[in-house]
Formats: sequence, structure tokens, C-alpha cells
Amino acid sequence: MANALGYITETDTGFEGTLAMLTLTTPIRIVENAAKDEGSRQPDFRVLAGGSSAPIGAGWTKTAKSSGRDYISLTLADPAIGPRKVYANIAPVKGEEGRHVILWNAAG
Repeated sequence: MANALGYITETDTGFEGTLAMLTLTTPIRIVENAAKDEGSRQPDFRVLAGGSSAPIGAGWTKTAKSSGRDYISLTLADPAIGPRKVYANIAPVKGEEGRHVILWNAAG
């Protein structure tokens, strides 16, 4: 079962929108990681929350085995979220150009 954790819109540097969970509702920005070196294991994106842009997670570009399409896999971790990491994927919203949904990924 897919659960939406929020909706985001594409920007020049990544995405902006709102993360809406039981324990936390906050504006977020998902921005490209300018410090990533090619071939490194660093994330492709940083997830920043609230007006202070506090880091709450990271994202990696992956390729789906079934379709061959690229997607972004997120890992969120912050005391406001809870004691465990939350895993999610970003997927496009059909029929809405530039709009995406953050879907909870129970498998992690």
C-alpha cells in the first residue's frame, strides 16, 4: 500500500513542497548536493525542512529494474519524525507537469 507523505514541485535546484506525516508537517526543499564527487557514495540530494533549512534527510537517484526509469529514493531521519528512519520514493503525479508525490516505502 502506498501512502503519500507529501507533495512537491520541481524547481531549478530540485524540489519544494510540504512533508506531512503524523508526527511532523513542515515545508521542505530537496536540493542537489553540490558537494558530491562523481563516483562517491554521497547522496545526490539533501532534504531540508522548515524556515531554518534544517537537514532531515538525503536522496539518491536510482534506476527502476522493471521500467528502466530513474527515480529518487529518500531516507528521512530526525527526532521530530520518530526513532526510526523513514524511507520514501519520489514519483511524478500523472497529468500534473512538474508535480511529484513523496511515497512511503515500507521495504526501505
